[in-house]
Order: sequence, then structure tokens, then C-alpha cells
Amino acid sequence: MPEFLKLKSVNEARAVFYQALGEVHPGAEWIPSLSALGRVTAESVVAQEYLPAFSRSAMDGYAVQAADTFGASESLPLRLKIVGELPMGAEPALVLHPGEAALIHTGGMLAQGVDAVVALENCRALSSLVLEVFTPVTSGENVIFKGEDVKPGKVVIPAGKRIRSAEVGGLFSLGVTQVSVVQKPLFGILSSGDEVVPPTAIPSIGQVRDINSESLAAVVEAAGGRYQFYPIVPDNREQLRQSIRLAYQQSDAVLITAGSSVSSRDITAELIHELGQPGVLVHGINIRPGKPTILAVCNGKPVIGMPGNPMSALVIAELFLKPLVAWMLGEINPAPRPMLQARLTVNLPSQVGKEEWLPVRLVPRGAEWLAEPIFFKSNLIFQLADAAGLLHIEPDATGKMAGEMVDVLIF
Repeated sequence: MPEFLKLKSVNEARAVFYQALGEVHPGAEWIPSLSALGRVTAESVVAQEYLPAFSRSAMDGYAVQAADTFGASESLPLRLKIVGELPMGAEPALVLHPGEAALIHTGGMLAQGVDAVVALENCRALSSLVLEVFTPVTSGENVIFKGEDVKPGKVVIPAGKRIRSAEVGGLFSLGVTQVSVVQKPLFGILSSGDEVVPPTAIPSIGQVRDINSESLAAVVEAAGGRYQFYPIVPDNREQLRQSIRLAYQQSDAVLITAGSSVSSRDITAELIHELGQPGVLVHGINIRPGKPTILAVCNGKPVIGMPGNPMSALVIAELFLKPLVAWMLGEINPAPRPMLQARLTVNLPSQVGKEEWLPVRLVPRGAEWLAEPIFFKSNLIFQLADAAGLLHIEPDATGKMAGEMVDVLIF
């Protein structure tokens, strides 16, 4: 078993953790496409038809043969014969010949002989039979051809893709009303400590309500996972062992809050290490806040010992828990984390060699944002709730100066 609190950098801890996790093989389920927002595809979605299914106009205007418009200008407009209007929702009966034009609406099907559309603002009907064109168009201009978006056999949504509103619309455009998605991983969440009571309880003197379990559950759910709570465990080795083992057996991953600091009563790391190989990989990360974090992989199953202070737990959740949920979902190329450049309002000293994440408010000022640090005490939850994001100070920095542009990770 490793000697605890030999601190690793964030990158070192992440590399060791994911190397031990290896490849992911999540289960799958079929769900209605309308319920698929935020889910991750388990199988690639392959088009079975053309999209669009027919060539159509991209705007309101007049369907033409592009060659008939060459040389048209405001001073010397070209005249074409209007031969009718192309219907919406039906196949046109007319055939367009050289020198002719037909009124068409956005989405209307092109008639035979049409290869471009002149926008309404670039032409004028002198009468029901005569059209003046002021701007030339090229072949294919202002039209969408059959299959220009999708052809049969094309992978339109790859496996491992998190479905957004655009993908939902795409599924229905192809008539795909059911989609195979990855089953949500189940995170077992438990807290320990003689002083910790459920949120529904009225704390006695010296007791505190458990807020980390609920906060972490919210992170898991927002990231695409499921959670299950386990009863709060007192500082008793055997009871904690039984609870951790139960959560480990019933869940895909385990989160344990508190019990990760160095003290005579801290046995969490030892009990995690008993669960399976390789066991505890990291106990202590060179980061502030969040140093006493435990990262373990036990027989392929991830287990994280989270810090007990809410701010510390949030930072570790942002850096390790959210990416872990994405990994367990088999998500490929997760969307980049939202980072914002903001101007720092005060000087911030920092310890060289330690990565820091500090909560900040974001205040608009003209075209830029100001980052106002919140000088927090890590167990005060509403100081955390007042923050819009976390300011990042690199481990090789001695601090940040007032007026400097800084990176802020948005919650």
C-alpha cells in the first residue's frame, strides 16, 4: 500500500488514475429520441435516406437557370418570363426553359431545369409575366440539393457523442424516433463523521448537516450519471468498512466524503485499498483547495475519497468527478470546459509549486469581465454559492497581479 500524502500534481494524479481505469465498456439502452438530450450514444446513427430528400430553395425568390442571369446589374437588369409559381409540399408539374423564371418559397421543391434562385430583393416583377433581375446568380446559388446534407450510409452521429438539441433535431429529420444510448453510471455516495447528520435533521451543538453528498449528487446528475445515497457512517472502522463495501458492490463508482485527511481516526484510505487491485493510487494532490483527495481503482471500479470541506470538494468535482462521468459514459471528444478570460481586480499571492483554484465573482465592465476573488473559508457554503467560477493559478506562478487577464473556469 502506498505511503499516503506523497503529493502528486493534478496532471500526474489524472494520468495515474486513468491509466489504471483502462478502457470503458458501458452498457446500452434504447430510449425515445425526444428523451435523449444530454445522453451519450452507444451506437453510431447511420442515415437510411437522403437529407434533404429533394432539391429545394434556400430562400424566397425566383427559380431560374443561372446562365440566364449572367451580366445582370442595377443599371442594366435582365428580363425573364414568369411562367408561374412552384407549389409548396408537392412536386412541380412545370419544366423551366431558358429565359423563364418561376416564383418559389423557402423550402419549395425545384422544378426540372432550375439550378439557382434569385433572392426577392435582387429582382422585381414588372407584371405577372415579366421579371427584372438586378444581380447574377451562379449555378447552385440559394438552393440546397438532394442529399447535400446527408446521403444514405453516412454516420450522422458517432458512438460516444453527447446528444444536444441539434442532434435531437437531426434524429427526427431522418425519422429516427428511438436511439441507443449508454446507460447512466451509478455513483454510490456516502459520508462519514460523528459530527455529520442528514440534511433533514436539526443539528445539535457540534453537529453539521451533510451537504457534500447532495452537492456531489447534483454534479453527477448534471454530468450524465445517476447516484445512490448510503447512510452517514460514524467514525467506526467496522461500520465504515461495511458501508464502503456495500456501496462498492452496488455501484459503478463510489464517492466517499470526509475521512481523507491525515489523523488518527482516518481509516478511509486503508478501507478503500482493501476493495481490490491496484487500490489506492493517489492520496494527496498538490492543489489548493483539495489536497487530501484519494483516487483509487479497485478491480476496475473507480473510488474517490473527496475532501470534507465544500469548496475543496467542488474543486475536485470539477477537475476529477465531471471528467470521470464522461469517461464512464464512453464520451468521445467531450465539449471543452467553459473558460472565460477576465481582468483580476486585486493582487493574489501564490505558493510556487502548488496549483490553486480560487472562487471568484464575475462583474461585467464594458466589453470585458472583472474577476473579484472571494476570500473564502472552505466550509462556508454560501460563500461558494456566491461564486461564478474558479480562477486558476498555475503551479509555477508566484501569484497574479491586479489588472492581469486570468482564466476562470465557469461552474
